Amino acid sequence: MSKIRFINGFPVACPSLCGDGEQMVEIVVLVKRVPDTNARIVVDDGKVDLSMVKWVMSPYDEFAIEAALKHREATGGKVTALTLGSGDCDKILKDAKAIGVDELVRVWDDSWAEQDSNSLQTVLCEVILELGAQVVYCGKAAADTGAGSTCPGVAERLGWASISNITDIAFENGIKVTCPLEGGSAKVGIPMPAVISCDKGVFKVRKPNVKGIMMAKRAQVEVRSASAPAATVSIISHSLPPQKPKGKKYDSADSAGEVARLLRDEANVI
Repeated sequence: MSKIRFINGFPVACPSLCGDGEQMVEIVVLVKRVPDTNARIVVDDGKVDLSMVKWVMSPYDEFAIEAALKHREATGGKVTALTLGSGDCDKILKDAKAIGVDELVRVWDDSWAEQDSNSLQTVLCEVILELGAQVVYCGKAAADTGAGSTCPGVAERLGWASISNITDIAFENGIKVTCPLEGGSAKVGIPMPAVISCDKGVFKVRKPNVKGIMMAKRAQVEVRSASAPAATVSIISHSLPPQKPKGKKYDSADSAGEVARLLRDEANVI
């Protein structure tokens, strides 16, 4: 395992060495278990009922896994998939194993109550440092919350470089990523240690083969605990958004002025 040293007060992993003396990069990819995006959401008595929902890996996390595997293929090293949750989350870790990650780690403590983003990111940072990571990949946002706060939140706590929503990545003289920019895109060099979130872009997620599936079935999930600060945000209740009003239909050209007015004053599209 890599050791941790501090540069200018920031924690940085000291990489292990391969047999030939080359540095091994410790890569962590964050994955999350979320309801299937096609699932029908039901609210019962002020709370979302997820009892009949199918659970899957958050789709954007698949692009993060692909970026992490590309990093390993380009520079060597090891990829560890990390999630936070109960034993129900082991399935998505093994899905990541079937695609090609090396190690599986789940962090959880049964004493934890509901956690907010602040406490979750604090826990992730603690384990990321324990794993000796030099670079962390994650999806641009979780499919259930859509907050997109994990990448900048973890990077801020670690004091590492970060960049969000990358659509491509290359490893020539360091990490070079493509990210969206108003009116186009930008190619940016990112120094390690870094936290990088991934969008779809040109990433083509690889499919598990038979060997990968068999390895995933036998794979062991390492379970760790960590120190979780008390949550500062609590959920009072859940509710579905209001139903959209019925549409209005106009047939004749004489209605053009009224249609234009509604598009401007009600729809706010012109």
